[in-house]
Amino acid sequence: MISGSPIRLGLLGAAKITPAAVVKPARETAGVTLASVAARDPERARAFARRHGLPHSHQSYAALIADPNIDAIYIALPSVFHAEWAVRALRAGKHVLCEKPLAACEREARWMAGEAAASGRLLTEAFHYRYHPLMARLKQILDAGELGSIRRILACLCVPLFNPSDIRYRYELGGGAMLDVGCYPINIVRFLTGEEPRVASARARLVRPQVDRFMEGDLIFPSGATGRFLASTASIYLWRSSVRIQCDAGELSVFSPFHPHSYHHLIVRGPNGRRLERVPGKTTFHHQLSAFACAIRGGPLPPTHAEDAVANLRVIDAAYVCAGLEPRGQWRDSATLEVPATKSQA
Repeated sequence: MISGSPIRLGLLGAAKITPAAVVKPARETAGVTLASVAARDPERARAFARRHGLPHSHQSYAALIADPNIDAIYIALPSVFHAEWAVRALRAGKHVLCEKPLAACEREARWMAGEAAASGRLLTEAFHYRYHPLMARLKQILDAGELGSIRRILACLCVPLFNPSDIRYRYELGGGAMLDVGCYPINIVRFLTGEEPRVASARARLVRPQVDRFMEGDLIFPSGATGRFLASTASIYLWRSSVRIQCDAGELSVFSPFHPHSYHHLIVRGPNGRRLERVPGKTTFHHQLSAFACAIRGGPLPPTHAEDAVANLRVIDAAYVCAGLEPRGQWRDSATLEVPATKSQA
């Protein structure tokens, strides 16, 4: 736990999302300071540090993790590298905020969660949308009972990604629409129902062998409720972002639940008629970083903790299997999931 001094945050990877996800929020979050950045190319790290006013850059990922002047690490690498570098950071005594998906598959996420528990450090999956006040409002409406029990839930996220050479279409880097964007619909249906679903069926369309550009499937929850998810990076659905919850006595639907700070609205149809609501808040990234910092200081465990990520990836793995595809990360053998201890860790 860190008490009075600022949390010194290191950036592992100079990804496009990093300025919006961490750099800007850190400047506006009390008790958090940006310490350094490392990238695969040291010159890229130096350029990123100059551009965003970071005091230091490191020559390598390992050097940043080993720096005793860093308390927490933000990881924004391709998903197949999350497990190794998160574990290295945890073993070095750092707290970790890791971009979604936490890992390439459930097996890796379980390994990471175990390492977090053993180290006593925080491991958080960066599902930033979960931290916006909109999510608390949705749960409040559902838990109040005005709409009755959930009977069916439908969630989708479709974004355009038409470049077949993009790294998100490379299987060995965890490529595929289901892992990259489908993790959001799966996460939100689990969150809103409070249940862990079984994948009843799934269908995929491929951009190359084993790599999906479109995935849809059906879910069954222990309560008897049913669900449906849709994820796409290249299909007739250029952009779609929504969740719809059908209940015994009404319906709740949300437009743009995953980036609500840009724009969103929720519509409630129930016994008392129809109403439209918007929920104010800062960017999802501001709320997320604030919650992460609060947890490091001994506050509540963030909702997107490691065990939640394990459960999310279990459903994603099952969707791939139901669609006749290999889960991501399966090409690596068990030895890959072992990071040797350094002398300082022994």
